[in-house]
Amino acid sequence: MVLQSLKNCLWLSCIHRTPKACFWSTAGGGLIIQSVSNDVYQNLAVEDWIHDHMDLEKQQVLFLWRNSPAVVIGRHQNPWQECNLGLLRQKNIKLARRRSGGGTVYHDLGNINLTFFTTRKKYERMGNLKLIVKALKALRPQLDVHVTDRYDILLNRQYKISGTAAKLGRTSAYHHCTLLCNADKSVLSSVLKSPYKGLKSNATPSVPASVKNLFEEDASLTSEMLLDAIAKEYAVQNQTDHHITLINPADETLLPGISNRTKELQTWEWVYGKTPKFSINTCLSMAYKDSVLDVKVNMDVKHGRIEVCNIELPEQWLPPGLFSELVKGLTGSKFCPNETTTLVTALLRVCPQDHELHSRWSLLCENMIRLM
Repeated sequence: MVLQSLKNCLWLSCIHRTPKACFWSTAGGGLIIQSVSNDVYQNLAVEDWIHDHMDLEKQQVLFLWRNSPAVVIGRHQNPWQECNLGLLRQKNIKLARRRSGGGTVYHDLGNINLTFFTTRKKYERMGNLKLIVKALKALRPQLDVHVTDRYDILLNRQYKISGTAAKLGRTSAYHHCTLLCNADKSVLSSVLKSPYKGLKSNATPSVPASVKNLFEEDASLTSEMLLDAIAKEYAVQNQTDHHITLINPADETLLPGISNRTKELQTWEWVYGKTPKFSINTCLSMAYKDSVLDVKVNMDVKHGRIEVCNIELPEQWLPPGLFSELVKGLTGSKFCPNETTTLVTALLRVCPQDHELHSRWSLLCENMIRLM
């Protein structure tokens, strides 16, 4: 253990990490930066900022970052289709929508994120992935890692350890990918499993894959060693200094306007409202007393709001007036448990003071909220 710690210290001494300075004006070549934040919204905002502000003709950039637990969906994806939103709320795991395409990924501190910024002409994700593989092989030659035609990195020819997504602008581009080091696989598998039934959407679906952590293959590795090995290889290929510059994504003096970008990425309108139009066609089986009631629900949701709402209840189960107010209130509202809770609470106040009626109302509302 002492020997391994000494090895790690010797390795880290080869790479210099310095706080930010006025480095955007550094002469050509490559620039390697690392975020000091583990906030997914801040780090995604940095990607946007670099893409929009850096002169990538003069200087390419490698951005290294890690996040506290978060699920990140692609720009054209449906969060209800991609993950278990109820479990995310329960575990206090953030949900973010990035500006690039591709599938859904789980992030935690056992996952390294790498973003390669270039001009659109120089965009080459296969080359970037091969760079990562070369760095891994230099660090541990015995690792069986290779890049597939689908732009994934596989371990032992079967386990996915890296997935890819990209954004191609008019003149600038970036390619970002993950590297599974020591992520919590039990959380990963549970939160990326959607419980929603009867959902139809044209949103981009994720492709499930078997995954494995690099540390399961070689427990002597550390995230710092991997980051530094990749930085070193990037520096060699771009003929630049291999020191890593640390930046604070909340620093407005370094990144003017970054706070507004971060706030936008956290809004309901971006995370949920950008979801492509979808429909729900399902049957809620509700246990009530000694029977089970089937309630059919049909909804069309556009921009995250309920455009059309039809609910079929057993006859006389609720007063028609109260039921019609529920349907009316849901139409045009956000497909969101918080907004629906506010609506049903307000309607309950005008509901007749009848214990059984309140029980039935509460049961229906709980199931509707769970649907969201």
